[in-house]
Amino acid sequence: MTLSFRPLLQLAALLALVNVTPLSADSLAGNYLAASQASYNNDFEAAARYYTLALADDPDNTGLMQNALLAFLSKGDLDQGLAIAQRMESLNADSQLAQLILLTDAIRKRDFAAANGFYEKGIKFSPLLDGLLQGWIYLGMGRMSDAIERFDALGGNRNMKIFSNYHKALALATVGDFEAAEKIMQGENGQPLRIGRGSLIAHIEMLSQLDRNDEALAIIKNALNGSGDLEIIDIQRRLQAGETLPYDFVTNASEGAAEVYLTLASVLAGDKNERFALIYGRLSEFLRPKSVAAILIVADLLNEQGQYDLAVRNFNKVPVDNPMFYSAEIGRAEALQANDQPDAAIEVLRGLSKTHKTIPTVFTSLGDALRRQSRFPEATEAYDAAIALLPEPQPNQWFLYYTRGITYEREGNWKAAEADFRFSLKLSPDQPLVLNYLGYGLVEKRIQLDEAQKMIEKAVELRPDDGYITDSLGWVLYRVGKFDEAVPYMERAVEQLPVDPIVNDHLGDVYWMVGRKLEAAFQWRRALSFAPEPADAERIRSKLEFGLDQVLKREAAESKAQ
Repeated sequence: MTLSFRPLLQLAALLALVNVTPLSADSLAGNYLAASQASYNNDFEAAARYYTLALADDPDNTGLMQNALLAFLSKGDLDQGLAIAQRMESLNADSQLAQLILLTDAIRKRDFAAANGFYEKGIKFSPLLDGLLQGWIYLGMGRMSDAIERFDALGGNRNMKIFSNYHKALALATVGDFEAAEKIMQGENGQPLRIGRGSLIAHIEMLSQLDRNDEALAIIKNALNGSGDLEIIDIQRRLQAGETLPYDFVTNASEGAAEVYLTLASVLAGDKNERFALIYGRLSEFLRPKSVAAILIVADLLNEQGQYDLAVRNFNKVPVDNPMFYSAEIGRAEALQANDQPDAAIEVLRGLSKTHKTIPTVFTSLGDALRRQSRFPEATEAYDAAIALLPEPQPNQWFLYYTRGITYEREGNWKAAEADFRFSLKLSPDQPLVLNYLGYGLVEKRIQLDEAQKMIEKAVELRPDDGYITDSLGWVLYRVGKFDEAVPYMERAVEQLPVDPIVNDHLGDVYWMVGRKLEAAFQWRRALSFAPEPADAERIRSKLEFGLDQVLKREAAESKAQ
């Protein structure tokens, strides 16, 4: 499913290993090294700039052109990328990426005969891409029978069948055969054909065109499941009013090709293949610049690759009056937060909470942003607002109650926190994060220790590689006086989280209790070296000076005096 673009990143990988960053790039070699390093770091703007400078010194170097092409495409400058691809074509360069951009440009210009000419010359990219893309090219040429035959040819491969069926259905709907298209969208064995949110909207529009609004409404009811998707809610309202929805999901072959690229981008993003997913996302934008679905997936991929400024630029493309504007603003806030601009992120979300007061996700995102900044009372208010908007809590909303439980606990309101944790488990039993947090809280309160131990043991069983959960189990065993049993868990927790000050501190306490006092002191010193909170650091120093027994005795006396 991926193209073999063969970007020249080996040197960049070597540079990253030795931590070399070119300080100046005033020569061909310097520009190339700077470009390679920028490309390795996904800094597409810098890579495009330096490859352009390198090409100025070596204008016929097709290897440089290939990498420059990849950089310009990734940053979203398709016009410049197209110019490079045309230059490579004139030099007879062997570049799949250049060929794909030229083919895509032909589709954009509705010159489907020229687009098909690439396949007639024997050019191939990947079986799935070729089959789907050529199917839409045939449709653009007016060869509907050939288009269906091309889609059906992919259906013989089990892994490709869902994609070929989906695009076959879209193609049939594009030419007005909604009955055949909807039959495909029904899927098999009672499971409708779904490839993301778009396929849901396409299916609803097909049903409405067939005067089957009641079936469309039933699909929406199952799909919403308590979410605040404004576009789907608006579609629901229109259907309830008896409106026949137009079929405008894909209306021509160019839009169909754009949906091909969007399909592949979604699949590759799910497979954590962000670099190639971004390429397909950009090509989808190239064909359909106003497609909010393409804009958002590209922005999300840029976020994943740490290109926050480019991500914000894409999120800003979504019009304010678009139903998905709130989703774009939430994504923009996440990009700002990841780019060390938490106050700006919170400002975006506060503004959104005033204009989109009915969407729980807006307030959940605001609560999360505030919680990350330790602004717990404000976060609790945001979570309260989100929960108040829920018509009826659903199992998939367990996380909202869990996060509000955290803010309650950090505010010192354990009673409310415990209630939220337990309700979260009622919605979705055996969630390891909740079991761990609740169990650890009970341990720290020194209450219900048997229940706490069972909870954390279950959490460890579910997530054995989570160092924090392993630490919790070791700590509950410490609290109930099972020091020897606690040792292996605490040692494993330190292996999993070697630089965490709290986990190292806990291991020191456990070592002390089993008589391994030199090792305890070593762990406490390690904990201090990892910059614990000031109060924790003071306590660790007291243990190093006086021993854990004396510290515990003093704390017990202070507690009794209170």
